[in-house]
Amino acid sequence: MPETVGVRQAQAQRTRGGVLAAAAAVFVDQGVQAPIRDIAERAGVGIGTIYRHFPTRADLVTAVYRHQIDTCAALAPRLLADSASPFTALTRWVDAFVEFLVTKHGLGAALGSGDAGLENLHSLMLDTLVPACATLLDACAAADELSPSITAYTLMRAIGNLCITGPDYEQADAKHMVAILLAGCRGKA
Repeated sequence: MPETVGVRQAQAQRTRGGVLAAAAAVFVDQGVQAPIRDIAERAGVGIGTIYRHFPTRADLVTAVYRHQIDTCAALAPRLLADSASPFTALTRWVDAFVEFLVTKHGLGAALGSGDAGLENLHSLMLDTLVPACATLLDACAAADELSPSITAYTLMRAIGNLCITGPDYEQADAKHMVAILLAGCRGKA
């Protein structure tokens, strides 16, 4: 009997993972307000399956972004260990952070929507990503590659502002401006 329970739990985890992957892809294409039926279709499940795992849209949005935020945070120590210098690690991490920001159509609107279920998402981003960035900045300062006066929150906020895309300012523009920002930070302002 325990094997049956274990098999069902494993299947539920695979289904949940498939729904999260499908939702992440649909969110990139259509934004966080995409119809649930589009996510269900992409995941190969029924709408009821999505609601069984994620009773509200806010639950689904939070779960998708929690996974992506955790992945971005976990990248920082790996890059620090694998890169030639702390600044190289920071640059690669910022590239991943920018990719996260510019592909999340509607995330900013969702964060400002007043939906009580999404209130924790902004805190999650800050509580998880600011310390990851701070670790990289501390290593850069210790290696005399950046001024210790640059704080993680301020840098991430500046990057976030540069990543607000629109009709005349696209993902490539955002990446270019962030690269200029990082180069300026290297000037030890």
